[in-house]
Amino acid sequence: MEARLNLLGNPVAGKIIKHLTGAGRAVLETELPASTQELVKLRASQINGCGFCTDMHTKDAVAAGESHQRLHLVAAWREATVFTDAERAALELTEEATRIADGAGGVSDEVWERAAKHYDEDQLLALVTTIALINAYNRMNVAIQMPAGDYQPGQFG
Repeated sequence: MEARLNLLGNPVAGKIIKHLTGAGRAVLETELPASTQELVKLRASQINGCGFCTDMHTKDAVAAGESHQRLHLVAAWREATVFTDAERAALELTEEATRIADGAGGVSDEVWERAAKHYDEDQLLALVTTIALINAYNRMNVAIQMPAGDYQPGQFG
């Protein structure tokens, strides 16, 4: 499989990705746990069917010390006992924010309140930004049919 566009070699794509990556680096400077960020990126990528990002964030999470068991259970987080209440709230927010078109009204007040119990304002902003950025990357990669499987941890950073 070959991508429809060369995101890694196109100068315009390079400028766009540079800015998206800059926003992602700002999130890394917050107190939102890195493990939560990876779980969120993985869950949104699963929902959006983005093989490239699913591959990337699974491998990056493992390289950062995340367990295979937890990663295997991200898609079934509601039934899994391996996630903290804070992580569960982040995953629930991720699902509602990723599936905006599926729900009348977007993110419900109840879901937001559950997340706000575990994260302060800066962390909530980082969480929402992480969700928005991964959804942007997912949509780009799905649209151009970016092949998955060859990513190496840390390849882009």
